Amino acid sequence: MAKKNPDKQFVNIMATSTLSRTVLNTSRRFLYPFAPFISRSLGISMTAVTSAIAVNQATSFLTIFLSMAADRTGYKRVMLAGLSLLVAGMLIVGSLPCYYSLMVGMFLCGLGKNMFDPSVQAFVSQKVPYEKRGFVIGIMEISWAASTLVGIPLIGFIIDLYGVRSPFFFLAGMGFICLVWVFLAVQPDSGGNPDKGKSFDFFKNIRSVFKKKVVWGTVCFGFFVSLGNDNFFVVYGAWLEKEFSLSIVAIGIGTCLIGLAELSGTLLTAFISDRIGLKRSVTWGVVLSGIAYAMVPVAGKSLVAALALLFAVFLFFEYFLVSFLSFCTELLPENRATMMAVFFLSAGTGRVAGAFCGGILWNTSGIGAVCILSAVSGIFALFSLALITKS
Repeated sequence: MAKKNPDKQFVNIMATSTLSRTVLNTSRRFLYPFAPFISRSLGISMTAVTSAIAVNQATSFLTIFLSMAADRTGYKRVMLAGLSLLVAGMLIVGSLPCYYSLMVGMFLCGLGKNMFDPSVQAFVSQKVPYEKRGFVIGIMEISWAASTLVGIPLIGFIIDLYGVRSPFFFLAGMGFICLVWVFLAVQPDSGGNPDKGKSFDFFKNIRSVFKKKVVWGTVCFGFFVSLGNDNFFVVYGAWLEKEFSLSIVAIGIGTCLIGLAELSGTLLTAFISDRIGLKRSVTWGVVLSGIAYAMVPVAGKSLVAALALLFAVFLFFEYFLVSFLSFCTELLPENRATMMAVFFLSAGTGRVAGAFCGGILWNTSGIGAVCILSAVSGIFALFSLALITKS
């Protein structure tokens, strides 16, 4: 019997991982642009839809527990469990569309994403040498931009043709295809630090992980960069509308521009970060994004300049973020999934804080104050990076 080509096997794993994450990311992001339509179609308030989004995001606080289980029991198992929750969540909403099913379904989908993402990154990092990590993680992170450029427009087309329940069934079907593909393509593993013969105490393990300076540096870095980005992200549409009198359609086109910037930043990471070094890539990305934030208020009445700066902000943000994800995979090799979960948890907290600050600053002081906070957050992120590299 002929042996399977290991290169083809790895390409197969990368393909299914990227597709799976595109489906998971789309399941998280599609409620945002279609929230008014979904609220009307389900006969619920906009607040109910945004509450479902918040519940989906809140699952990030459970990620660290789930990722410790992945490090102990095996990454493939947790990846399969995450996709199973996605399928179940989408089927629940599609079969019984109402407020309660939406809340339960989005909770399960969020949980599934937060199980799958750290596990697949840890699994792939086990197989790939550190000097090629930026390329591999960068290719996988195309899934985030793909959810904006492909996933959300496709969902809109499906809703237009078949109604509000159709995207939930579509995503359930795609999730099931990914589930089968992962089951067949990904080899079984034992995780990063299984200790199968020993009893396991989650809270003791958490305490031991957080005794390390590198973990606290990662927490601070994830918090500050996410605070800075979401602080700006939640108001950029209002800024474009007020400053340039753009329509909803035009702002939607601006969102596509963000998707292109995210894709460009991801590809930039994939093809140059390993060459110049992951740490250097992160540093320069944070610096350049900070400069882009600071320049936004001086765009004046030039729409071209405003869109160019908008593109630059998200290009450099995605570039350093994906570079840092690659860098992060080797900070705690014996607990890779746990380390990734720590970052996702801190980033989620930063996003909540950023959304809160952005709204307040916009209403009280305008875009200048928003951009100052985002730029200053980048400075604090650089100090946090220095703490990581000195550990």
